[in-house]
Amino acid sequence: MALGVSLGEFIAFMTVFIIPAAVIIYIANRVFRLRERKLEIEAMNAAEKAAQYASRTSEIEERLRVVEQIVTDSGVHTAAQIEALRKPRQTGSNRKRVVAAKD
Repeated sequence: MALGVSLGEFIAFMTVFIIPAAVIIYIANRVFRLRERKLEIEAMNAAEKAAQYASRTSEIEERLRVVEQIVTDSGVHTAAQIEALRKPRQTGSNRKRVVAAKD
């Protein structure tokens, strides 16, 4: 009771259909893993940017609170507070320049 398929026909079938299908599936799997990795990297970058924006936002909110206090407070210290806001912030690189300028 033969199935009517010879060894040569079986090998031809494997060569024409099964092996290329397996190769295509393998390549598709690799492409999808690569896309997934790219999305993970983009998500990490987005999270870093969000943290930077949040940090900057809290800094701006703090300065806004000071400005609101200055606007609503008509006390004696208003001029001093305005002058304090006008002074540039000294970061690490600015401090080095200030020290170098003093020497």
